Amino acid sequence: MPMNLTRLFAKAPLINPSLLACDFAHLAREIRSAEEAGAHILHLDIMDGHFVPNLSIGIPIVEAIRRSTPLPLDVHLMLDEPERYVEPFRKAGADLLTVHIEVLPDPRPLLDRIRRLGAVPGLTLTPPTPVETLLPFVKECGIVLTMSVMPGFGGQQFDTAAPEKIRAIAETVSPGTLISVDGGINVDTIRSCAAAGANTFVAGTAFFGAEDRKTRMRDLLVACESQPG
Repeated sequence: MPMNLTRLFAKAPLINPSLLACDFAHLAREIRSAEEAGAHILHLDIMDGHFVPNLSIGIPIVEAIRRSTPLPLDVHLMLDEPERYVEPFRKAGADLLTVHIEVLPDPRPLLDRIRRLGAVPGLTLTPPTPVETLLPFVKECGIVLTMSVMPGFGGQQFDTAAPEKIRAIAETVSPGTLISVDGGINVDTIRSCAAAGANTFVAGTAFFGAEDRKTRMRDLLVACESQPG
């Protein structure tokens, strides 16, 4: 069934817990914890050891996560050859599929293919990549993701240049687009991203590292409404 982006967008701002930071020994329990805390979406990072110097989960784990939750799965393909994998990950349960502009000089054919598969197509870029490389294509996207750390590892320091990229994206996208940010998001950094126009916030250690995840979810959402001081 095609992803209903309009219904998801209506729930924004969205805190998007990143399962990369959860306890994989208790995956189903961690997913339930995110649901109970109020998450409307879950983020999954797929790494190939080439585009980023790390490996993460593959198709069988995405299938298991799909069986464990009705929440939309936001699947971020940190891959050198994403065109090889969009269909298998869609079949595994991905609802949103985001690919990197760095490996796609013209991403439009792949974005169209993702849309035909019934998923929401997305683009992202790493901190060193100028936002101008991505802007010509953002109207083809249902989600646009700004990486505010180098992809591959959690717990990195937030890139303070990210809000300016978010602002440029927010001024260019079509209405109803999810404007997402991933990396170093916490109750402090989320404010500047929200002020720049982000409406979806990937939170890994900030969410799964909290003792009281319902309170952390609430604090992050409240911070979205606050202007940076």
